[in-house]
Amino acid sequence: MRKLLLLITIMLSSVSTQAQNGDLLEYQQEIGGGIGLSSYVGDASDSWLSDPGLMLTAIWRRNFNPRMGMKANLAFGRLSGTTEGLYFPQDPMSQTAAGGAAAETFSFSRNVVDLGMQFELNFLGYGLGAAYKELYRCTPYILMGAGITLAFGDGASTAGAFNIPVGFGVRYKLKPRVNLGLEWSIRFTTSDRLDDCQAAKKLDAPYGISGDVFKNKDSYSFLTLSLTYDISPKYRKCNN
Repeated sequence: MRKLLLLITIMLSSVSTQAQNGDLLEYQQEIGGGIGLSSYVGDASDSWLSDPGLMLTAIWRRNFNPRMGMKANLAFGRLSGTTEGLYFPQDPMSQTAAGGAAAETFSFSRNVVDLGMQFELNFLGYGLGAAYKELYRCTPYILMGAGITLAFGDGASTAGAFNIPVGFGVRYKLKPRVNLGLEWSIRFTTSDRLDDCQAAKKLDAPYGISGDVFKNKDSYSFLTLSLTYDISPKYRKCNN
């Protein structure tokens, strides 16, 4: 009985703390956009930041309290890669010397559209206010979520996939309603066709190792500089 009462007390205390944190918010939502770099990560790349392209994004964020929020994005970027300098066997399943011959070298460049939502957790209470509120103008954060990817162009058919974004960033409040952010994230997708192009065959298991779900699939990263504006003032009851 005592353990049950203790558990209930802890739960009520947690709910009360979250409510108080929510009361610190003056505005519940943000809208804005960002610009940055998009990079392909797959069989035709040798690093997580190779062959970067331009990316643009629209952002909407719902802040639950100074520590937690949910962000939605619609991004457009460019993915490029090349097999130059990389080794691929011509026939990975061959048991002869012919299997050791280098495959054809080629490059690709495609457009990517990313629609997703991520949960964000701030390391510090984010915001402006009196010192007793324990709010900070600048805070790092981590994110994780889910989304949809569409890749098209370069003479190949459109490739669609689900993605799991994981990343981190830093937010800084320039003014009471203006926020500046710098974020890096990588999108792990369920497709191995983001690097399709007309000039060469699909890079599907070039080493003869098949995969499923996220194994041996293509990914891409976003490095984004964003600017958002606070909207939706929090409703406050009138004591009169």
